[in-house]
Amino acid sequence: MIQYSILFIAFLFSAICGLISIPLILNFCKEKGLYDIPDERKIHKTGIPRLGGISFLPSMLLAFLATTFTHNSFNGINEITLSLWSLYFFISLLLIYSVGLVDDILGLDAKTKFVVQILAACLLPLSGLYLNNFYGFLGLHEIPSYIGIPLTVFIIVFINNAINLIDGIDGLAAGLSFIALFGFMICFLNEEMMKYSVLIAGLLGVIISFLYFNLFGDPKKNRKIFMGDSGSLTLGFILGFLAVKYAMYNPKVMNWTPDSLLLSYTFLIVPVFDVVRVILVRLMHKKPIFNADKNHVHHKLMRIGLTQHQALACILSMALFFILINIALKFIVPSTVIVGIDIVLWLCINYFINKAIEKNGQKVYLERE
Repeated sequence: MIQYSILFIAFLFSAICGLISIPLILNFCKEKGLYDIPDERKIHKTGIPRLGGISFLPSMLLAFLATTFTHNSFNGINEITLSLWSLYFFISLLLIYSVGLVDDILGLDAKTKFVVQILAACLLPLSGLYLNNFYGFLGLHEIPSYIGIPLTVFIIVFINNAINLIDGIDGLAAGLSFIALFGFMICFLNEEMMKYSVLIAGLLGVIISFLYFNLFGDPKKNRKIFMGDSGSLTLGFILGFLAVKYAMYNPKVMNWTPDSLLLSYTFLIVPVFDVVRVILVRLMHKKPIFNADKNHVHHKLMRIGLTQHQALACILSMALFFILINIALKFIVPSTVIVGIDIVLWLCINYFINKAIEKNGQKVYLERE
């Protein structure tokens, strides 16, 4: 019961931080003219402030520190231990947050952001954090470091970009991240890794505050905001870190959890599968994989005729559907079979979406216009 109270306090403290800071950010954006300007790919028709993600990291850390210090004071604990993993994580997270912030304010080319993402991801294996076990997936179990380390860097960078790229309609990146973060919070709580659960609870709180302004804010009253790269890159990096952290087998830190890799993957199916599908479609049409287009799942749902909020509800329902299916199946069939079922289900979903687009008289594949 005490654990849940601590998590709720961290969540509430961070949500309050968000409710206070986001209006200040909105006023700053209006004063400096920092708006996300509409173009042919974007859904919004007027300029919207794009610095909502600035509130994520400070609110999360303030909630974590305040909750931790309060808990320690009541229990007579006078010190906080910081592992090498945690230190390297915060350094790399600060790098990602900073590059996102600079990009939102001044603008950065994709190559620079990509290089910084790789550098930040490389710091984690230096602290000893990397994927070292497949838990039977594809018949593989323990994997050597020379495979696990580059695979870890790839996974973190890939997840980081998946969250960034799916941030195309109101509430989508934040909503998918909220679902995944909530899942990881429960997992770490079950493993009695309270610090990680508190940290996640702090991030969940500010996401709720952001969603309030992002989904329901009135742009005419300067109360609507986007998260920008400072938000999407921060969320993506944290999710990549948590996925590897939970999936890594380390008996000194966590008990043997044979479904840890499966759960880490399950929480992120929709953004990851969507990016893989988009890349494959671009290759099929002989287009550069880094070229922007209008073929993400939210674009396709809106071509059917759904509104932004309807498309959001549909995609979040997909994420919850895959989580429920995989959790149910993990007691029955091996992880390799589950991933195969997920792929088939994803292909079926996209097949029916494509058919609905064609029935609506729209093109299934759209290049950037």
